[in-house]
Amino acid sequence: MNLKNLETEQRNPRTMHIDSMSTLDMVRTVNQEDAAVTQAVETALPDIARLIDGICERLQNGGSLYYIGAGTSGRLGVLDASECPPTYGVSPLLVQGIIAGGDSALRDSSESAEDSPKNGKQDLLSHGFTSRDALVGLAASGRTPYVIGALDYARSIGALTGSVACVSHAAISSHAEIPIEAVTGPEVITGSTRMKAGTAQKLILNMISTCTMIKLGKVYQNLMVDVRPSNEKLVERSLGILQECTGCDREKAAELLRASDYHVKTAILMALAALNAEQAREKLTQADGRLATALKS
Repeated sequence: MNLKNLETEQRNPRTMHIDSMSTLDMVRTVNQEDAAVTQAVETALPDIARLIDGICERLQNGGSLYYIGAGTSGRLGVLDASECPPTYGVSPLLVQGIIAGGDSALRDSSESAEDSPKNGKQDLLSHGFTSRDALVGLAASGRTPYVIGALDYARSIGALTGSVACVSHAAISSHAEIPIEAVTGPEVITGSTRMKAGTAQKLILNMISTCTMIKLGKVYQNLMVDVRPSNEKLVERSLGILQECTGCDREKAAELLRASDYHVKTAILMALAALNAEQAREKLTQADGRLATALKS
């Protein structure tokens, strides 16, 4: 293993004296380094788009999306997956995050867990992964054996495979059908890939899950019309979305939300198409859950 060949492991000449800087200069330096992350992600946009299209095809045919990684990469995958159900009203099984070492590794580091390719495969099997699904392997360094093992298994059974790395010519790229490389360069603190590399991975995961949900009809215009109003804040957001889409007042929005059994998309269709809840639900079913399509039919 020669980590020194990886961009993320090289020393950053711009931060060689960060330990002697004032606090303001420290944070300014970190901010300047972070500013380069979006450009690194921009170079990978065509590959990100290809991966999103492939994921959508799998999900539309009954599959699920899985993220898998170790350490920071694994935690970011679990985070992105866990935010899909409340934001887009999908089943927790539709987007799943797997981290080396299991859920306890979300809080307590389990770094040795990333060294086993067999564990990557086994964790996929224990989560019910099948050939219908899509797997995105996450590894800032691009070389994590746990992730490579999972990708090799997924590819061997015909599942869609993608990878996200933050170095050029990443080892995992050759193990994925659609590899993504956002080369973020040397970190502020040498090898601390929770920083720029972690930020790049978060940006990419945001794109993957958000754009996938848009393409699946979970968004109308730029509104999260499948939001699950499970707390006060989300109820307020749901009422705001209803008012924005229909032009009704708050009292009418609350009435529609109750009548739709707190399903925002149904409530919007009830108002705009003058339907009752049952009729609106049926029309949405016929439109495959796509509000824009239902409104045109």
